[in-house]
Amino acid sequence: MGFSVDFAGVLSGAPLHWLLTGFLTTIVVTIAASLVASLLAVILLGLRISESRAARVGAAGLIELFRNTPFLVQMMFWYFAAFGLLPTGIRDWINAEHSWATFPGNIPLVSPEFIASTWGLGIFSAVFIAEEIRAGLLALPKGQSEAAQSQGFGHWASLRFILLPQALTNSFQSVVGQYLNLMKLSSLATAIGLAEITYQVRQIESYNSHAIEAFAVGTSLYLLLGLAMGRLMLAFAPKRRDGRNETGAGNAA
Repeated sequence: MGFSVDFAGVLSGAPLHWLLTGFLTTIVVTIAASLVASLLAVILLGLRISESRAARVGAAGLIELFRNTPFLVQMMFWYFAAFGLLPTGIRDWINAEHSWATFPGNIPLVSPEFIASTWGLGIFSAVFIAEEIRAGLLALPKGQSEAAQSQGFGHWASLRFILLPQALTNSFQSVVGQYLNLMKLSSLATAIGLAEITYQVRQIESYNSHAIEAFAVGTSLYLLLGLAMGRLMLAFAPKRRDGRNETGAGNAA
């Protein structure tokens, strides 16, 4: 028998609708988790370089815990274990239908799967982002911090206005890579039933056995999203003192 492919069984009817819904779900959960990761990364970074030894040790312990355990295990913990520890009233509210929190394509923003995925992706990525930025901080002269303190900046203020912008300049490429990894790791959320791209691809495979075509399209969607995210984030690359940004491009004369 000759080998042949039939993309019509994937790019039409119900399979096409599933793919579009999965694509939108991946975008939404990536955006939500990126916001969570950004906030948590700044908090972890602040604690990691705090003058308090307890804060430094606690932050370092959290970073080592989440960085050295499998993400899939963490995701299942948040969904199957941690969610069950919430008060009954909160669980009932999350499980209820919320028309105001439903994106086009019937993507619920308030559901156990979405919340567990967003939180799991956020905290897992935050520890890596925090460490990448800390590496950028370590590359700064110590005089930067001392100068900020001499000007009356407190710990968090000096981090926010003086140190963090320079650290991001030093570590921007690595930080962008962590956000791209976050998007790709969202594929593991299929294990807890989040209907993102991988979940929908597997559904198409079960529906009409178009495995090769479904995975080819799914891979293309991840590639498209990754390229778009990379170009968008690099467009906001901080400028170095020589006028060049992190992409290596200089300002036109």
